[in-house]
Amino acid sequence: MPTTVSLPVRHVTTATPRTRILSLDLTSDSFPFSAGQAVMIGLHGATLRKPYSIASAPWEVERTGVMQVLVQIEDTSLDPHLEHATPGTKLDVAGPFGSFAMPADDAPLLFVAGGTGVAPLRSIMMERLARPAVPAMALVYSARSPEEFAFRAELEALAAAKRISTHFTVTRDDTWSGRRGRIDAALLQDALPTASANCFVCGPPELVSGARELLRTLGVEASRIQIERY
Repeated sequence: MPTTVSLPVRHVTTATPRTRILSLDLTSDSFPFSAGQAVMIGLHGATLRKPYSIASAPWEVERTGVMQVLVQIEDTSLDPHLEHATPGTKLDVAGPFGSFAMPADDAPLLFVAGGTGVAPLRSIMMERLARPAVPAMALVYSARSPEEFAFRAELEALAAAKRISTHFTVTRDDTWSGRRGRIDAALLQDALPTASANCFVCGPPELVSGARELLRTLGVEASRIQIERY
């Protein structure tokens, strides 16, 4: 059953020029959730609440007492929201909810993210990495510029340790020396561990719809593709 708790912000960390990671203090409350789920969050006592995917894996919250959410920074002069949150700010958190579900089998995993859509994918990724049997995992991540990749240092460290493979692509920056352009069939083909992989796609509607169709053309069954739009 969905619950509502009031949690103080413990830390605020800059993730990218347009996003912040809010670390919510859960040391005094219980908030069970599954990897990939989301919550509705608003300033304490305010009527406005917006959905945010949980970026932490459940085991990370149990170990640290902190639940992380990735927040987009917008012009809030007329409608202030979480962009004004600082350490100590109390937030109302309701949930959890969401369509993503951890697969029951040990098939390889492909994560496809756009922008802040990486948050729930990180939750699922870290949950699977903590299990004894870790399947092959690959991440395709699209952003406007290299600075817009949230959790980039962590993801690159996991790739360097050969725990995941990463495939970054930038759509609006000509100085980026890596792959450029939108996610296409060739990029997904390079990243896809196998056509029987479980695929999780999260990002803007156009990216999600396009990636789903491309995965189908690459032989991935519809039942193995889970999507989440923002």
